[in-house]
Amino acid sequence: MKVRHLFLLLLMLLAACTIAPTATPQPETESTSTTSTSLSASPEATKSEAAIAATEEFAATPRPTLGPDEWMTLPVIPEVTDTTHEIYARGLAMGRDPNAFSKIGDCQTNTGFYLVDFDHKGWYSLGEEYAYLQDTIDYYEGSYSRTSLAMRDGYNVAAILTPLRADPKMCEKGETPIACEFRLHNPSIAVISLETNFSGRPADDYGKYMRQIVEYSIEQGVVPILATKGDNLEGDHSINAEIAKIAVEYDIPLWNFWAALQPLPNNGHSIEWNDGFHLSFSRNFFDQPKNMLSGWPWRNLTALQALDAVRRGLQEQ
Repeated sequence: MKVRHLFLLLLMLLAACTIAPTATPQPETESTSTTSTSLSASPEATKSEAAIAATEEFAATPRPTLGPDEWMTLPVIPEVTDTTHEIYARGLAMGRDPNAFSKIGDCQTNTGFYLVDFDHKGWYSLGEEYAYLQDTIDYYEGSYSRTSLAMRDGYNVAAILTPLRADPKMCEKGETPIACEFRLHNPSIAVISLETNFSGRPADDYGKYMRQIVEYSIEQGVVPILATKGDNLEGDHSINAEIAKIAVEYDIPLWNFWAALQPLPNNGHSIEWNDGFHLSFSRNFFDQPKNMLSGWPWRNLTALQALDAVRRGLQEQ
């Protein structure tokens, strides 16, 4: 995959990920299923009774639970379930754009090296092995390089739900970053990748806010693809375990990025930074065996594969 200069990458990632302010948490509501009223004050965010009822059904349906560390063995690329089909179909009925997806995330998402190249012919090369992905690149043209209103350096699960963290120039008064992004871009899919950056709080707190993000996405007819994170800064993998648990609970796609990184040298992380967080980088993507690939190209490839799998699965009758 053709990429831009390594030195520029390191400068951008240093600026993006070294200092990350803590988000002001959104005041809690009595139930996470009622987040729609506080997430946006705009008319576009108002759901029909049928949409809300359908979301409550998704949230209430018992799902299998994962055993200890079982998330580590889950596949990298998700499969599309009947629940995902139902969310997508309802979204199309609500007017969602089938050719648009949104990126929801923090500094590892808000960078010129995450998926951006796929909107620029000549900036990437798929090779023969991955040529099949070109259809998905074409299908979502314009979304790869879009600056999402729900991704920013320092964002975390609480910030995504906090109106004070929304872009005041682009978003309406009282509108959260995720509501603003959904209103302006009108996606049918959201790729949600949020790292540990949450003031060292436990996984239960992370999960409380992530469930609100998931439920709001479902209410809005947007299929959430949850991504596990590549690091283990919390030390016990509890955040990734929580992410996978939520994906299973809501029966939604999981892109197990952590599993994708494990065969790579240093688990896909930069030896120069040596912080267990910043991903490694290499220019010669297709000239190396898979066990020698670096983190950043592998992140882009597996993210694209996840989008491809979900797109193809949703288009199957």
